[in-house]
Amino acid sequence: MTQPNNSRIAWFNGKFLPENQVLISFRDRGWRYGDGAFDMTRTFHGRPFRLKEHIDRFYRSLRYLRLDPGVSPQELIDISEQIVARNEHLRAAAGDWWIGQRVSRGVDPIGDEAPEHKGPNVVVECTPLPLKARARQYRDGFSVWTPAQRRIAPDMLSPRAKTHNYLNMIVAEQSVKAHDPDGWALLLDVNGNLAEGIGCNVFVVRDGKLHTPSEQYVLPGISRQMTLDLAHKLSIAVIEGNIDLFDAANADEMFLTSTSLCIAGVRRFNGAAVGDGRTPGPVTQRLIDAYIAEVGCDFVKQYLDRLS
Repeated sequence: MTQPNNSRIAWFNGKFLPENQVLISFRDRGWRYGDGAFDMTRTFHGRPFRLKEHIDRFYRSLRYLRLDPGVSPQELIDISEQIVARNEHLRAAAGDWWIGQRVSRGVDPIGDEAPEHKGPNVVVECTPLPLKARARQYRDGFSVWTPAQRRIAPDMLSPRAKTHNYLNMIVAEQSVKAHDPDGWALLLDVNGNLAEGIGCNVFVVRDGKLHTPSEQYVLPGISRQMTLDLAHKLSIAVIEGNIDLFDAANADEMFLTSTSLCIAGVRRFNGAAVGDGRTPGPVTQRLIDAYIAEVGCDFVKQYLDRLS
């Protein structure tokens, strides 16, 4: 079958296909129960960012869910790299890609009926980064709110597993966007300390030191670790532990990290200016500059270039 030149290619259960031909049964457990896991990285000028680290984290999530995808980590790395290569001709319009790896537990048999595909459903795909949608927030600084909903406690379901069930954070985000459409939800943990938002970790700067929540209560982001590594190189002290609302309200600087955001300055926290209201602050800017040098891509300019 001839594929359209403008159709992105995905990998589905062993085959490379135009993504609109990836069809999963409505009886799939991922659809019915959120019974699955995923991970995502991004590209910088078409080069995947810390792909092995993302795949290693993905397999930790899979082991936690006792879910065997039927492919090895190295095979999934190779497939992900092929997805990038097969879609390279479309990247100029996209800017850069999100690369996703997704596994569901598949379809349960109904009585004696055997499903058409036995075992897990595995998808590797790419989509354009939301550069234009976030450009204004990069220019003005992010506005972060802590909603009433708390992050699910580790003794209920570990936040360190990146599962297909994001309803906890989606409901929290909806309550924030109901009163601030541009707001970004940052959930508290069960003890009332800062935890995380959808796909992002948070850092607070006080007296020149970085503070970030401990891994027990958050998904340990790859960009979070990148930031910790860069802070070490720059001799910036880092404290991992509890950050309550008092500490957050008295922050000199605040920023979010994620693989797509990289490092994004926060201007307002729960409606009040962070520090002197300017973003990025000096410590955040040092880390942004080091991040850009490390990945070889000015991600801030990449976002700002998409301003209307």
